[in-house]
Amino acid sequence: MSSSTLGRPAGPAAAPAGETGPPAEQQGRMTHRQVLEALSGMLLAMFVAFLSSTVVSNALPTIITELRGTQGQYTWVVTATLLASTASTPIWGKLADLFSKKLLLQISIVVFIAGSMLAGLAQSVDTLIAWRALQGLGLGGVQALVQIAMAAMISPRERGRYSGLIGAVIAVATVGGPLIGGLLVDTSWLGWRSVFYVGVPFAAVALVLLQRTLHLPVTRRDVRIDYLGAAFLTAGVSALLIWVTLAGGTFPWWSVETALFLAGGLLAIAAFVVTELRAAEPIVPLRLFRDRTTTLAIMASVAIGVAMFGSSVFLGQYLQISRGYSPTAAGLLTVPMVGGLLLSSTVSGILITRTGRWKRYLVAGSLLVVVGFGLLATIDHETDMVVLGVFLFVLGVGIGMTMQNLVLAVQNTVAARDLGAASSAVAFFRSLGGTIGVSVLGAVLSTRVGDLIAQGLASTPGAAAAAQGSGSVGLADLADAPPAVRTLIQVSYGDATGRIFLVSAIVAVVAVAAIGFIREVALRTESGDERLRAGR
Repeated sequence: MSSSTLGRPAGPAAAPAGETGPPAEQQGRMTHRQVLEALSGMLLAMFVAFLSSTVVSNALPTIITELRGTQGQYTWVVTATLLASTASTPIWGKLADLFSKKLLLQISIVVFIAGSMLAGLAQSVDTLIAWRALQGLGLGGVQALVQIAMAAMISPRERGRYSGLIGAVIAVATVGGPLIGGLLVDTSWLGWRSVFYVGVPFAAVALVLLQRTLHLPVTRRDVRIDYLGAAFLTAGVSALLIWVTLAGGTFPWWSVETALFLAGGLLAIAAFVVTELRAAEPIVPLRLFRDRTTTLAIMASVAIGVAMFGSSVFLGQYLQISRGYSPTAAGLLTVPMVGGLLLSSTVSGILITRTGRWKRYLVAGSLLVVVGFGLLATIDHETDMVVLGVFLFVLGVGIGMTMQNLVLAVQNTVAARDLGAASSAVAFFRSLGGTIGVSVLGAVLSTRVGDLIAQGLASTPGAAAAAQGSGSVGLADLADAPPAVRTLIQVSYGDATGRIFLVSAIVAVVAVAAIGFIREVALRTESGDERLRAGR
C-alpha cells in the first residue's frame, strides 16, 4: 500500500482542508482499513512463528526416536529455540526504539527462514539443536516486533478489537501446526524433515506483504547499542538454563559443575545489571521496573510462561508415547484447548474495547489457568480422552484471557519512548519463563519416568528380564525395545506427565497473586506514535 493510495486519516491528526498532509501512518493515526492492511503481513509473520513451534513439538517424538535421541535432547530441541528467542527479544525490542521496525521485522523473518531450512538438513540431534537456536533468533524478533508495531499504530483502547485477530492467528497456528506436522510425519515420502520447511512459504509471503502494507515512522538519531549488556544477559541466562537441564543427569545437583554454572550465571546477571545502570542506551531500561504495573505484569508473565510453554511441550509426547496416537491424531486432540483460547481472546478483546476495563479478564484468566493445570495434574495413562479435552478447554480459555492482555496492561502504562523496550521485556520474561519451564519440567519428567520404570522393573519380572536383554530402558530405545519394556515405558510416561501439570499449577498461582496487585488504569486513546510526538 503506497502512501499515495491512502485516504484522509480520521481524527485530530488529519490535515486541514485544502492542505496536503503526510500519510495517515506517518501521523500515527490510521483508519480501521489501513490498520487491517498493515496487520496482514504482521499477523502472517506471527502465524509463522507459532506454526514453527506447534509443528515441531508434535513431530518431536518421531524425530527423537529416529535419530536415537535422549529425553535430555528432546528437551533441548525445544529449549534451544526458546533460549535464543528469549536472549534476543530485549535486543530486538531496543533496536525497535532506535531503527525501522519494519526493516527489523523483515530481517527477523529472513533469519527464521535460514534457521528453518538448515534444521531440515540436520543429520544428528546435536546439529538440529544448533539450527533450532538460529531459528529462535528470528522468532524472538517476530514475536516482539509484531507487538511493538501494533502499539505504535493502535491506541490501547482500540487494541482490544484487534487482539481477537491475534488470538485467531494463534488458534489457527496451534490447531493447524500439529495437524500439518502430523500429516507430514505420517506421509512416508515427506517425513519429519519437511516440518521445518512448511513455514518457509508463509514467511516469504509475509515479507512481501510487510513491504507493501506496513509503513511506520522511522526514528533517526545517533544510537549506541548495548552490546556488552546483551552479551552478559545471554551468558547469564544460558549458564543457568544449561545447569538446570544437565544437573541430576550429566552431573549431580550438588557438585563442582553445579557450583561453576551457578557462580558463572549469577555473576553474569550481576554484571548485566551494573552494565544496564551505566549504559547510555540499555537493552532493558531498569527504570521500567519502577512502575508497579510493569513489574507485576512481568512477574505474571514469567509464571504464565513456565506453566504454558513448559507443560504444552510435553503434551504431544504424552499423547504419542504414552497413549499411542499418531502425530495427526495427537494434533486433533489439542483442538479443545485452542478452541478455548480463540473464544476467550476474541470475546475478551471485544469487551475490553467496548468497556475500557481489562483487569477483570486478567484475574479470571489466571484463575482458570490454575484450575486447568490442576485438573490436568490428575491424568495418567488411562485418562478418558473426553475428560482430557474438557481439561484442555478450561486451560485454553484461561490462557486466551491472560497472555495478550498482560502486554496490553504494560503498553498502556509506559512512556511512548519505552514502548519497544517494555513490550519486549514482557515477551522476554514470558519466554524466559517458558525456557525455564521446559528445562525444569523436562528434568522433573525425566526423573519421575526413571523412578516409575525402576519400580516397574522391580515388580514385573518379565519386563526386568527383557530390559537386561536390551541393555537399557529409556526414550532412546523405545523403537527397538521388547514389547514388555515398551509397555512399561509408555505407562511410565503417562503416569509421570501429571506431575508436570501439578508443578505448572503451583507456578501459575504466582501469576494470580501478581495480577491481583496490578492497579487498573484507564486505557489510553492515543496510539504510540501520537504519544511520542506529544512527548508522553
